[in-house]
Amino acid sequence: MAKNITKRESDLELLENPEVLADRLTHGSEDFVKKNKNVLLGLFAAVAAAIVGAFLFYNYRSGQEKDAQAAMYQAVYYFEADSLSKALKGDGQHDGLVAIADEYGSTKAGNLAKFYAGVSYLKQGKYQEALNYLEDYKSDDLILQGRAYALQGDANLELGKKAEAAELYMKAADYKANEFFSPQYLLKAGLAYEENNDYKSAVEAYNTIVEKYVNAPEVADAKKYKARAELLASGK
Repeated sequence: MAKNITKRESDLELLENPEVLADRLTHGSEDFVKKNKNVLLGLFAAVAAAIVGAFLFYNYRSGQEKDAQAAMYQAVYYFEADSLSKALKGDGQHDGLVAIADEYGSTKAGNLAKFYAGVSYLKQGKYQEALNYLEDYKSDDLILQGRAYALQGDANLELGKKAEAAELYMKAADYKANEFFSPQYLLKAGLAYEENNDYKSAVEAYNTIVEKYVNAPEVADAKKYKARAELLASGK
């Protein structure tokens, strides 16, 4: 029994530790290969299967990406033409953003379709539908991910969720913070905080613009709104 356990542990070490395998193959004898033939064949078969599987998956994903990009062309055309219903649902011949997002959501183009779908629903005043797609959109893009957070803030604000909206605007401002977009989002955050009667947080948001983004066009408004929020905060 102990012998069998020792052998299993030896085989397991062989499979899990490449250095052990390399050492035995280099310094071992033909007898070692014969004794461990089944283990070696299993190991090499697993490696081969992994390589083939990775190759097939790569080809599949590449094909999916091409199909998604082709489908996006007409949908984006309708979006830019402000034909939002066709952009979302298609025109009977071409898929719309919803179908593209659902079918190709794991591709870059399919992921982008989620962003476009969210914006389209937001423009139509369908705020919960907009949130469903914008929340599902994920990117490391400098502009679009921050914009997606801000748009989620817009949707929440329209739904009366002022605190959630303010948090999302702050999230947008903090995402890869920069002098071009962060001041805009901070200003919106401040206004959302004021809407929620959270004047202290509003002052902090405005003050961040004034102190951190001194050359931003939003500074003048930030100073004005900060003074108002401070006055309201002191009256509480």
